Amino acid sequence: MKRALLMAALLGVATPAGLAAADKALPSPITDSEYAPVNMDEARLGRLLFYDPILSGNRNIACSTCHNPRFATGDGVSLGLGEGGIGLGLDRRPDPEDMPEQRIPRNAPPLFNLGAHAFTRLFDDGRIEADPSRPSGLRTPLEDEMVTGFANVLSAQTMFPVLAQDEMAGHYQESDVSKMAREGRITGAGGAWDVISKRVAAIPAYRAMFDKAYPQIAAGRPIAFTDISNAIAAFIAFEWRSDESPFDAYLRGKGTLSAEAETGMGLFYGRARCSTCHSGPFQTDNKFHAMGEPQLGPGKVARFEQGQRDIGRMRVSNRPQDAYAFRTPSLRNVTHTGPWGHAGAHTDLAEFVRYHADPVAGMAHYQRTAILPKFKPAKPDWAIMDDPAERQAILAAVKAPPVKLSDGDVTAILAFLDSLSDPVALKGRLGVPDSVPSGLPVDQ
Repeated sequence: MKRALLMAALLGVATPAGLAAADKALPSPITDSEYAPVNMDEARLGRLLFYDPILSGNRNIACSTCHNPRFATGDGVSLGLGEGGIGLGLDRRPDPEDMPEQRIPRNAPPLFNLGAHAFTRLFDDGRIEADPSRPSGLRTPLEDEMVTGFANVLSAQTMFPVLAQDEMAGHYQESDVSKMAREGRITGAGGAWDVISKRVAAIPAYRAMFDKAYPQIAAGRPIAFTDISNAIAAFIAFEWRSDESPFDAYLRGKGTLSAEAETGMGLFYGRARCSTCHSGPFQTDNKFHAMGEPQLGPGKVARFEQGQRDIGRMRVSNRPQDAYAFRTPSLRNVTHTGPWGHAGAHTDLAEFVRYHADPVAGMAHYQRTAILPKFKPAKPDWAIMDDPAERQAILAAVKAPPVKLSDGDVTAILAFLDSLSDPVALKGRLGVPDSVPSGLPVDQ
């Protein structure tokens, strides 16, 4: 009742029905039932694979290059450099002997809670999603060629970056993996995934860990690419489960929030309308919304396309109403995961909140403060924002009405968002290994 009275006061309601509605606005506490159980032998194996560059075409990039705990499981920049880059975060720079062709088109998303059952669509455009009607149980860009054996959506998602030339595969003709990906040979014997599987299986230490984690492999089945992917997914699910924040303690009746965070919570679940999309236990409806976000970089387009326009979900669904719509991100640990936005256009969370509340006003006053590794790409970084027609098209897709927020409102909302920070998840549970079985360098 105390929580209901607090919410009623913040939301400006006084009737019994209003009290019930205010209390109902908050999500239920997260329980173990939100997650699948984790096989720790599988997770320990996945930890080493996650940090091992052996999975990349040129053996020079690991999953951890763009999803590093030092940067709250992101990479600390607006748009990163994959293949052809050296170093981590803002220190990452082009390799003069292997120059990148372009920046990675979208901001590296954080990995918190992706092992939860609620996450059935992944990537900003949802191009990987659960689909029980398909033999694989998944809908992916591979369509009917998608193999069976991926344990879940997270497992499938983790392994598509190894096929992307700008992320992990390498440029055309640079490696056996990039050549196979270029030719469209992904699955089956001799395909890109098979090439990677054989690399891993040839390392005795990995072979022993696979035998321990998977009885079928110990009994003689060859290591499949899906085994690698499933192990990495198990590691991500365990390492970055995030439900021990002050807000979680508050929901469980085992903690309190500061007065300012409580005010921000009332705004978030009330007048500011944040929870219209950022709903549920992980502060996401997992749907797609056009919010008028600035776009920079090459855009999510095919190599042969001349433009740089990133139309988001429409590229997957082919529905005009999905133009410029992107998946609602979870807000767990959000104060640590900047830059923000699908293209990392915002480096100040307060400004991002203001922009989100009123995209038309936000676009008019937007300052280009993106964090970008020094690099002169073939496609200009700000081509879309330099074109008034492109900016207008982005804004025309916005359907949500503007919300008026004072500076005090924004400060309070930020205080609430900070209460979503989980020190256990931010630190990680197993941590970064000192070495990996391939003997290749580990991102620290």
